[in-house]
Amino acid sequence: MPSRWDYLLETKPVPILDQLLEEVSKLLAKDLAQWPPPVEELDLDVGGTFAPLFLERPPRPSAHVYGEALRLSHWELEREFEAYDDYMRNKRYLERGLAPTDRLALLFLNRWLVEQMLGLGEATESRIKRTHMRQILDKVEARLRLVQSPPSGLIL
Repeated sequence: MPSRWDYLLETKPVPILDQLLEEVSKLLAKDLAQWPPPVEELDLDVGGTFAPLFLERPPRPSAHVYGEALRLSHWELEREFEAYDDYMRNKRYLERGLAPTDRLALLFLNRWLVEQMLGLGEATESRIKRTHMRQILDKVEARLRLVQSPPSGLIL
C-alpha cells in the first residue's frame, strides 16, 4: 500500500524559473488585493495624474477593471501598440463594460502592472523576459478570478 508521501516523492522537481513565476504571481495578486496597490513613491510630476487615487481614496474598482488592465498590460509587454492605442483612443473600455469614471483606475493598474514586470526584468538582469512576464500576468489573472468566484464547494 503506497504511503501518502509517495506521490510527492515521484513528482518531478519544479524548475526554479517556474517556481519564481509562481511566487511573483502570488505576490502581485496579494498586492492587488489592496486598493490602491502599494507604490514605492509617487512622483507628482510624472504620476501626478494618479494622485486622486491616493489622496481621495475612491472605492476599489470592479474586477472587470482589473481584467481590462491586465489586457492592456499584455499588449504593452507584447509591444502591440496599435491595439493599445486603438483601445484608448476609441474608448473601447466603454464597449467592454467599464464606466468613464473607471478610466483613471484602469490606467493606473495598467501602469502599475507593467512597472512591476519591467522592474522584475531589471532586477533579474533581463533573465525574466517579456514572455515570462506575460505568463506571470496570466497567473495573476487566474488568481484574481479564483478570488472573485471560488469554485463551488470551496470555502475561503
